[in-house]
Amino acid sequence: QVQLVESGGGLVQAGGSLRLSCAASGRTFSYDVMGWFRQAPGKEREFVAASDWSGASTRYADSVKGRFIISRDNARNPVTVYLQMNSLKPEDTAVYYCAAKRIGTADYQYWGQGTQVTVSS
Repeated sequence: QVQLVESGGGLVQAGGSLRLSCAASGRTFSYDVMGWFRQAPGKEREFVAASDWSGASTRYADSVKGRFIISRDNARNPVTVYLQMNSLKPEDTAVYYCAAKRIGTADYQYWGQGTQVTVSS
């Protein structure tokens, strides 16, 4: 059974930091692109960050560049992806989702259940 399980969300004051984790199990994720998305109340889900299989190639939404860092540990069992979030702003408040897509495909096939991040002003 494929599972992506996020953890690390919570309530933090503006300017603070949080680190989200995503444990991916049930298949081999070592070669997948792994990403983070978020959805704020009343808004559509949006892309936040993604990492290729090695972690050497990453990309970020403009809104989080310079503040968030995506990383992954393929040596862990299960494979784990992280999102280090620094200098958090109230507009970062959302449910954050981990996702994975098989190499060479366009869409993300696997999704976690999400973890709530709330940034107070």
